[in-house]
This record gives sequence, structure tokens and C-alpha cells, in this order.
Amino acid sequence: MKIVQLLTTMSFGDAVSNDALAIRRLLSEMGHQTRIYAENVDPRLKGENVLPVSQMPALKRDDLLIYHLSTGTEMNFRMHEFRCRRVMIYHNITPPAYFAPYSKASETLCINGLRGMVHLRDAFRLVIADSQFNRQNLLDAGYTCPIEVAPILIPFEDYRQEPDPETVRQYSDGRTNILFVGRIAPNKKHEDVIRAFDCYRKSYDPEARLILVGSDGGMEKYRWRLDAYIRELGAEESVIFPGHISFRQILAFYKTAHVFLCMSEHEGFCVPLAEAMSFDVPIVARDMCAVPETLGGAGILLADGSPEAAAAAIRLVRSDEGLRQRLMEAGRQRLKDFSYEAVGARLKSILGDDLKGAD
Repeated sequence: MKIVQLLTTMSFGDAVSNDALAIRRLLSEMGHQTRIYAENVDPRLKGENVLPVSQMPALKRDDLLIYHLSTGTEMNFRMHEFRCRRVMIYHNITPPAYFAPYSKASETLCINGLRGMVHLRDAFRLVIADSQFNRQNLLDAGYTCPIEVAPILIPFEDYRQEPDPETVRQYSDGRTNILFVGRIAPNKKHEDVIRAFDCYRKSYDPEARLILVGSDGGMEKYRWRLDAYIRELGAEESVIFPGHISFRQILAFYKTAHVFLCMSEHEGFCVPLAEAMSFDVPIVARDMCAVPETLGGAGILLADGSPEAAAAAIRLVRSDEGLRQRLMEAGRQRLKDFSYEAVGARLKSILGDDLKGAD
């Protein structure tokens, strides 16, 4: 029996790709032989032994295909061709309207992704959604198969390596570091993060600094508008886009952050929230989509995108040490639900029957 994971794209540092790698590790630890195949493979993953779809062997009836759905692809309309047991992991698809002003290609991908998601309603014996929010998304689309919920599998031991020392030194200069980590994309509302930061900077802390970690690949037009907005606010010296950086540099930004600010309007899980918790970084976030579910009470939730409310919440976190400690402790407790052991056990339980008889 073969166990195969199939994705549209395996990208370096992408949450869906990292989930596939972690699941492969989990299956390998259980003694199963398993492979990952993708239509597009980032060259930086060369050492991860991820293979192109063209090299995927024919699957037999008792083989198991685990399909990660997160975007549009022709594979969404070919899934019925695989005559084997099929399980889907659903990571959600960003509403295409967010991309319409910035990227026709991204808008089209999301449109096709939503069409594909509906087309796949009867293609799987089981679906795993990585949040209740995502599960409801599938139910609204007419799915009737069993849908189980399991968080994204995050190997937190990877985050225990030493952060880049030079980055730590550079950003440990006494200034307040407000951090957001995530792909530079319009659904994540970087402009609202910038607006809230500017309100905080002008009202409470003129020396504060905003660090926006994430790739702007394919979203150059959106990034240009963000840059123009920052210039309009006169915040060029206070807002940092680190660009393409190493994993250890990302760890350094978490280590030196004082507050994690998320104003995103659409998240199916939001792994950076869990990452921030793992570094004891207090979180201020907009109460939308899967964000409150992922936080599980381990952060300050904002009812809307009000920059004044966000700035006041940041100020409270920075000035009230008792509150800061309570948020940090709440994050540590919430992380227990996302531990590799806890989520691994949940996945083993969900996939139990499908893994029986695997090599």
C-alpha cells in the first residue's frame, strides 16, 4: 500500500507545504513509506525529496491519496480519475475579490479554486479541515462526507534553533517592535496594520517600529500601494519590509518582537499566531474568520479594523505588565493544543482506518 500526498505547489516556508512535510514525517515515524508530489516544486526544497507529479506512480485501489486543497488547479477536476482511497486536507481558499485590483492571475486562481472545491464535494471518503471555520466553509458548499477538524501540524522543535544573532542584535535597541508575519497579500490587510501602527506611533510611542515579514511575490502592485501609503504617512523610517530572509532571521524577528499585530480579514488557520505564542509574543488581532478559533483566548481580539482601538490595545500590552504576563501564559496553554504530539495523535486517530495495512 502506498501513501501519497499531492499538492499544487510546494513552496519554501509556505504553511500548506510545511504541513505536508510534517505529515510525511509523522507517517514515516509510524513506519509507513510515503511520498509528496506537487505540480510545482520550489528549487529551495531540493533536499526535501519532493517529486513532480509527472513522477507519481499509478495508484491502486488500496493505496491512500492525501490531497491538500488550497488554490485553483486542473487537478481539482481530475481527482475522480484516481482509483484509490482519497482523503482531502482543506486549507481554505481566499475570496478572489481581494485580488481583483492587484493581480488577475491570483484572482483567477482563487475563482478556479472555489469552483474546484465545489466540484470535489463527492470525491473523498473523508475531509480534514484545519479549523472549524474551514469545516463550515465546506458544509456551506454542500459537502456531506465526514469532515474532521485537526490543526495544521507544526514541528515546533524547528523553532528552538538559535535565531540569527546579527538580526537579534540589530533589533534589540530599545525600540518597540511591532511584528506581523504573513504573505504580503490584500486579504491580510497590511494597510490596516500600517494604519494602526501609525496611530500607535503618533499617539503613544514615536520611536516604535513595524516589521512586516513576508514575500510580495505576485503582489507587487499591492506592495507599491503599501509603499505609497507609508510615504503618505511619513513612516518610511519606521516600517521595515525585510524581504527574502532566512528561517533563522524570521526567528530573530519573533524573538525581538514586543507585540504581534494581525488585522487580517481572511485566514483559514493563521500559523504565525501559533508561532508568536511559541515566542511569548502577546497578540492583538482582528476578530475575523479562523483567527479567534486559533487564538483560543490567547490574545486581545478587536471587533473591527479601528486603528485607534488597535493602537490602544498595543499601548495596553506595552504598559500593563500583568496583562502581558497573562497573555503570555494563555499562549503557552493554547500551544499545548497545537503541539506536535497532540495534533499528531489527532491525525493518527482520524486516519486510523486508512492507515491499516500500510507498509
